[in-house]
Formats: sequence, structure tokens, C-alpha cells
Amino acid sequence: MKYHRPARTVNGKIGQGGRGALLEDLVNYTNTLYENRGIAMVQKIPTPITPIQMQGSRITLAFFAEKSTVDYIGIYQGRGLCFDAKECHNKTMPLKNIHPHQLKFMESFKRCGGYAFLIFYYTEIDRYYFMEYDEIKHFFDRMDQGGRKSIAFDELKEGNFFDSGDVPVPYIEMLNKYKEENL
Repeated sequence: MKYHRPARTVNGKIGQGGRGALLEDLVNYTNTLYENRGIAMVQKIPTPITPIQMQGSRITLAFFAEKSTVDYIGIYQGRGLCFDAKECHNKTMPLKNIHPHQLKFMESFKRCGGYAFLIFYYTEIDRYYFMEYDEIKHFFDRMDQGGRKSIAFDELKEGNFFDSGDVPVPYIEMLNKYKEENL
């Protein structure tokens, strides 16, 4: 079953506030399916905020209290996993969309024996991409040495693209594929 997503737009343009919200909804639903099936337990990590202004119980103005880690942390087959989900509205992923503190967190997570990766959703072609930490690190190292500050679509490994399947964002299937190829 293929899951299709309508774009959230305001006056025909994708709004900054809702950027990535649909991908997040699909990943959250996928996580629920994985947990219900006893496959994995993965939780969305909320970004810590400090409220400044309230209307009753509703926060109307706030600021980020501290830097967050990654979007998702959980466990799969007795090992921890962490990942972030990013939407790409064209065929280039600016590295500035992946924050240094997130990269550092993923590095530490992997060093401690966990899985660390990114899921990109390319809205233009309606496909997902699985990028393990070592591949991410390669692009950051290149940027640090004066190279590109983005990841071009044609630099990506064809075998790491995937589509919706039994679940909306089948990242566990891609993680299994990565594990098989890197034993």
C-alpha cells in the first residue's frame, strides 16, 4: 500500500511553520504500527521550550529553551536507534538543515553501539532516502574541507531510496538492509 501526502500550503506555498509536519505525522504513525506489531519502540523527542505568553492553557509565545538532540529515539532488536526526519522540496539538501549538535549526538549514539541515521523525504519525486551516520559524516567532512555545503541528489546511493510500503515510512526495512550490507 502506497501512502500519498498532500502538501500543506498557504497561498500555494509551503509554509515554514508546517515544514516537515506531514513527514513527522507519517513517521509517528509508522512508529505506532511498529510498536503495535512488536517490531520496535520509537518515540518522538519534543523540543524543549520556555513559554513567554499564555492564553489560558494555550502557549501563544515561546522560545526554544535548549538545543534538542534528534527527532526520534528508540530501540530495535535490543539496540538503540536515533534518527532525524527531513523534508527536501527540491533535489538538494543544504547541510545547514542538519545542525552540528544533532551530528554530534548521532556520533556519540553510534559510538555507544546504537544506530544513527537520517530519513530524507523528497517531495518532488515522492521518495524517501535512508542515510546512515557514516554517509552523513562524509558530507560534513567534505564541507569542512571547503567543499559543497549541500548534498546533491545525484550523489545519493540509488539503493538507499525507498517508497512507502506496509507502513508509511518503512525505515526499519532500510535499517535491516543497511545491517545486512555492513556485517
